[in-house]
Amino acid sequence: MRTHRSFKINSLLQSKKALLQWSRAYQSVIWLDSNSHRDKYSSFEACLAVGASQVLMGVDELQTFVDQQKDWVFGYFSYDFKNELEDLISENLDVLGFPMLQFYQPKKIIIIDEGQLHFKYLNAYAHEIEADYTEIINFQQMDFSKQLNDPIKIKMRIHKDAYFEKANRFLEHIHRGDIYEANFCQEFYAEDISIDPWYTHHKLNSISEPPFAAFVRLRDKYLICASPERYIKKMGQKVISQPIKGTAPRGNDEEDDQRIKKELSQDEKERSENIMITDLVRNDLSKSALKGSVQVEELCKPYTFKQVHQLISTVVSTVPKDKNSIELIKETFPMGSMTGAPKISAMKIIEDLEETKRGLYSAAVGYFDPNGDFDFNVVIRSILYNATKKYVSFSVGSAITAKSDPEKEYEECLLKAKAMRTVLEERG
Repeated sequence: MRTHRSFKINSLLQSKKALLQWSRAYQSVIWLDSNSHRDKYSSFEACLAVGASQVLMGVDELQTFVDQQKDWVFGYFSYDFKNELEDLISENLDVLGFPMLQFYQPKKIIIIDEGQLHFKYLNAYAHEIEADYTEIINFQQMDFSKQLNDPIKIKMRIHKDAYFEKANRFLEHIHRGDIYEANFCQEFYAEDISIDPWYTHHKLNSISEPPFAAFVRLRDKYLICASPERYIKKMGQKVISQPIKGTAPRGNDEEDDQRIKKELSQDEKERSENIMITDLVRNDLSKSALKGSVQVEELCKPYTFKQVHQLISTVVSTVPKDKNSIELIKETFPMGSMTGAPKISAMKIIEDLEETKRGLYSAAVGYFDPNGDFDFNVVIRSILYNATKKYVSFSVGSAITAKSDPEKEYEECLLKAKAMRTVLEERG
């Protein structure tokens, strides 16, 4: 069904830049980039999927494709996919207008791994591999770092006083026992503006260099994603989920950095946030796991990124050989770190207190491969753009628990917003 060809590369960075620039010609683009973060669960350095042979807009269509076609399919589940899974609704403001879910079978896939470009083209397009490779090589000679975007004035959907009022209402729910934890998110946005999404992605990724970066173009809608978080991956019978809870800024020097990292790893409030969500993820995975197979490989392990330190836990399980991939998504979606505990109660309260639909924010972007295995990130640290409506948006959140101080939660949101805000507000 697909023709495979491989070519050696000389420069990883130049090859990545060239591939992204080359993708401008396509209406359907998904780019996944590990930024050279490699561990035992990594699949590749980066992957580009362009050109839609089939577009799948419903979960039944997607299920049929994964079961019968045995080919690659790339796309996303929006946060509002939860409404298909539980008795939930979303009626808040939605300016961006991303569909609930959207996947496509790409005509062309190019994977960067082990110093090579691996072309995986549907047979009908195999004759274009040589010409495309030549074009990509030519793009490597170009310099894309000198473009300019006009600075953008960012607005806040929830101002500081309103944030405190809403945070205290979350705390009231917690003190009543309705929930233990909830991820409270707020939107930052700009209206009547145009951006170059590819260049914006270049800037955001350069600031953050996260392990689950993504760039998505689906006609006039774009995702520019610098996510550090994996939602869920399936490798044969093994399932991996890696929730993040607990954030601290980088230090001014090495000594300061190590001090902050140690304090984060020992912070009772940050650890309790992470442990609650880790338990939630364990519960989600246990719905289909073989008995006794759910294990916590890492608990509250501090990881360092360019702008922040994060506490990450790694939860794994083993599923039966015949476990349906889409059912596994349904059992675990959305990621617990973006909802709270108990999950359904938290999602209902979130819907009541937040001002906007999350849409693609806090959702999941990734792929299913021909074997039915998959890998999806959590859409955080991301800029969303509707080019037709000239609307740019990014959201950030923090976990509200019984020990939360609204002032500190607000400061955490501003810390998480820093990279996106810098990219949009600073010219060049």
